[in-house]
Formats: sequence, C-alpha cells, structure tokens
Amino acid sequence: MNIASLITEAAIQAISALYGAEVSAQQVQVQKTRPEFEGHLTLVTFPFLRISRKKPEDTGRDIAEWMLQHTELLTGYNVVKGFLNMTIAPAKWLQLLAEVDADNHYGLIHPTESSPLVMIEYSSPNTNKPLHLGHVRNNLLGWAVAQIAEANGNRVVKTNIVNDRGIHICKSMLAWLKWGNGETPQSSGKKGDHLIGDYYVAFDKHYRQEVCELKERLMKEEGIDEETATTRAKNEAPLIVEAHDMLVKWEQNDPEVRALWRKMNEWVYAGFDETYKALGVSFDKIYYESDTYLEGKEKVEEGLAKGIFYRRPDNSVWADLTTDGLDEKLLLRSDGTSVYMTQDIGTAKLRFQDFPIDKMIYVVGNEQNYHFQVLSILLDKLGFEWGKSLVHFSYGMVELPNGKMKSREGTVVDADDLVAGMVAQARMTMDESGKKTDMTEEEKQEVARIVGMGALKYFLLKVDARKNMLFNPEESIDFNGNTGPFIQYTYARIRSILRKAAEKGISIPALLPSEVNLSTKEEELIQRVAEFADVVRTAGQDYSPSVIANYCYDLVKEYNQFYHDFSILSEEDAAKRDFRLVLSANVAKVVRLGMGILGIEMPERM
Repeated sequence: MNIASLITEAAIQAISALYGAEVSAQQVQVQKTRPEFEGHLTLVTFPFLRISRKKPEDTGRDIAEWMLQHTELLTGYNVVKGFLNMTIAPAKWLQLLAEVDADNHYGLIHPTESSPLVMIEYSSPNTNKPLHLGHVRNNLLGWAVAQIAEANGNRVVKTNIVNDRGIHICKSMLAWLKWGNGETPQSSGKKGDHLIGDYYVAFDKHYRQEVCELKERLMKEEGIDEETATTRAKNEAPLIVEAHDMLVKWEQNDPEVRALWRKMNEWVYAGFDETYKALGVSFDKIYYESDTYLEGKEKVEEGLAKGIFYRRPDNSVWADLTTDGLDEKLLLRSDGTSVYMTQDIGTAKLRFQDFPIDKMIYVVGNEQNYHFQVLSILLDKLGFEWGKSLVHFSYGMVELPNGKMKSREGTVVDADDLVAGMVAQARMTMDESGKKTDMTEEEKQEVARIVGMGALKYFLLKVDARKNMLFNPEESIDFNGNTGPFIQYTYARIRSILRKAAEKGISIPALLPSEVNLSTKEEELIQRVAEFADVVRTAGQDYSPSVIANYCYDLVKEYNQFYHDFSILSEEDAAKRDFRLVLSANVAKVVRLGMGILGIEMPERM
C-alpha cells in the first residue's frame, strides 16, 4: 500500500474520531505537495467543512494533530488555507520499500480457480495475406490487455478468430491455379503467408486490367456511360466471375476446391505461427470462420423462430434494433448466405459452449465500433449472459510517415519485414556505440532482438490505444527519451550495479537499515516504486497498456536523476549504500514486472 493510501485511511479514521462522521475514500483527496510548500503529500480539507463546522485551516490542524498522536505517519505539517501539507516520517518510506522488496510479484494479483474468466479476442487475420503493421498493433494490444487482466486476478483465455473463408480466399486460390505453376513455400523459399499474399496481389492486378478493358469495350460497343460501364465491368470481369463460381463450389463442399483451400490455408498458418512467435504472442484457443458461420446461421434461425428477428419478402433475415436507438441489421442474405455479424454470433455460441465466460473483450479497430454495438444487443437478445457487458477494446489506426497501407496493392508494411528491420536497426545502433565488445556474436544478436522488439512494442503501446498514431521506426529505437531502449538501458545499468556489488562482496541486506537519513529524491523514488500496484489496478479498470508503459518511463527517468545525483557503490556510509542498492534492485524489479506485462523483455546487459 502506498503512502497516499495510508494517509487516506488515517484521514477517514481522524474524521470519524474528531467529528463522529463517516466519509468514503472517494471523498478524501491526497496529492503531491506543490514545490513551493514544505511537505510530501497534501490533504484537501474543503470536502470536510460541513462535517467539522470549522474553518479550513482549523480542520486541517485538527486532522494533522490527530494523525501525530494516533499514527506514526507524520513528523510535521503546515496548513495553507484548505490544504494540509504533511511531512511523512522517514521510517514509513523505509517500511514501504520493505513491503515492495518482500514481494517478488509486487503489484500482481494471482488468479484462483474461482476468479472471473475473461476471454480476449485479438489478431483476427485473413488467410489471403501475411500480417502487417496494423495486425502488429492489434496483437501487441491484445496480448497486453490479456496480461493486464491476469495481473488483476482474472483467469484469462486468449483467443483468435481466423477469417479463412469467403471471396478473398478464393481470389488467392484462383490466382495460384492460373499463374502458380505448382509453386509451394518449399520450392520458392517463401513463408506460406507471403506466398499466398503474392497471389492475392496478382489477382487484383489482373482483375483491374480486365475491368479496365471490359469497361472500355462496353462504353464503345453499347454506348453506356462510364459509371454504369464500370459497375458492370467489375461484376462481369471473367476473373471475378470465376472467383464467385469457386466460392459456390466451396460452399457445396466440392472435393477439389476444398482440398486446395485446406492446402493453401495450412501454408498460411505455418507462416502466421512464425510471425506470432517473433512477436511473442500466442493463443489458448483458435476458432475458424469456416466452422463458426454455420453455427451463426443456426442461431439466427433460432432467433427467427422465437420472433427476435424477422424475414423480409426477399427471404433475407433482419434484426429490428430501432427500439434500441439503432437501425435494422441484415443477418442472412436473401440467398441464405451469412454476413460477418452471423459469424460473430456463431463464434460466440461455440465460445460459450467451450468456456464459462464472465466477460468477453474484443480487440478490434475503431472502424468496427457500430458493429460491436449491434453485436452486444443481439447476443443479449439471444440469451448470452455476457452479451450486454461485452467490451469492444476499440483502438485507432497506425500509419507510417508516408501514409496509409493498402493490402490489395501490395503496399502494406509487412510484419515480418518490420520485425527484421527493427532488430537490424537495434544491432546497428549497438555496433555504432562501440559498447559491449566483450559479447559473443550470439549474445550481441540476442540483445539486438530484445532491444529491437522492445522498441517496437513500447512505441506502439505507450500511446493511448484509442488514438490513431504515426509509427516512426527510427524514433522508436532511440536510446534517449520515452522509448523502450531507454527503459531497457536503465534496467541493464541497475543489473550491472548489482553485479559489481556482488563482485566486491557487497550483499544486499535481507532487512533494510532502520536508521537512514533519506533525501527528498529518495523518498520520491520509493513512492514512485510503490505506486506500481495502483498503476496495475488502473490499467485493468481502463484496459490501458499505455498507463503501465508511461509509468515505467517515468520511474526510470526518476531513477536516472537519482543515479546522477547520488553515489551507490562508492558511498562510504554502509547503511546508505545498502539502502540505495535495495532501492535500485526494486526499481529494476518493478520495471521488469511492468514491461513484462507489456510483453517486453529486459536485457541483463546492453
């Protein structure tokens, strides 16, 4: 528990004892004392004046004197109008650090068998192309949200829904049949997802050419306007007609089409697995749209029979959500085929059968905000207990300095290229610095991997997820400022200090010295370390990885100021030296725990 929490508890007790009234923790405002006043923390007394029936200054003095007599929290105080500025006893700072030091998993709540079960969906790739930068942000956010949920005492199931069916898959399949000449990942040396992505791009290239030629012919031969000719050309181009025919055959379980579909998807899955491993993410359960869409259709038919949905004269099925403040939503087309909403309903059905879900979190971009509004209402109407309370973790798009990405044109920022580039940039930065020449080549490359991935992850996670962001690889790898490498370097620096202490025969004491004259900077650093538990709680309430990311940066920034101003190993006073070693070790521990929640590894050396 941090000092602010202890002050809050003491204030509640004081008001009860002094004025015979009960106040809640929410009514107690504790903040850092402003630099122009003496003290560590300030209690705002204005909310208590109706209870005390005294002036703000007198109320503040009453509370402070009660704390001095009944607690060991304070050594002094001063009152400025409605603000009680308190000086915290040095022993309390040491006690607080001792509590952090005693817990190797400080700030984390371990789930039990009876803890709530939270399912988190992220990634959701299509099997017609490799993962790109947008997927990278999605996967890193999903993993971090899952880790945060677990750190707050929830049981967690990490899940993925793979969009493995539909016209986009048939486009890649058809292009491979026409121009692939039997090419495989083995024969080409390409990852399977890259190979299939190439054929998706090839389809679009040939298709656009066909549309252009057909449009010109229609305008010339039939004399129709350009807009009408373009629409007809897009629908009548031979390639798109063939792709739709292939989709119909897939729906009809055509053996050849299904066999090709399975083979090409397996190539893609193998490629995805490599990318997921490089990103450090994984899943407990993967669902496939090819399995869930029929379940969704069945659930919609069930809702139709119960009068939850209705059928139009053209045989399409709809949900009327006008009484819920929305519009009408298509669930089954007139030909009986499903839409994305149907698939999500089917996936929900299977998930609820597989797991006793208490809360469902979907990590999906903000362009799908309306979709999840509708899904929540539909699942609730269909009887899913967690439907109404489902969480859409809506995040903004990520762009590069040169603009947006377009997958059909092959201009996306490939996830594998991005990862490789970040690691290469980290290695180049390390080599240019001329440090750690005593490392083996293997050690250097492993540190480059840790630093490169740390730079990528931290840059994408430090920004409020709800905002669109610009990703700049060069800026992210900087060893100064609010970056992953800066935090990693500080961690490695502390680990180096602790190794040097061990080499000198200095062991970190099991118990902190009872009498140490602490500086204001040391007291502030202890308070910052101890805030980690509250930061984890806040991140859990807000589903916010950026809260933890920026806390870690603020902590190491403060530690670096301390490191600059105070001696550690060369400190002649043994008690001060030992205290500073314990403080340093706990800064490193909390940074490792915090960055670990974000999926970021910490190097022992840099």
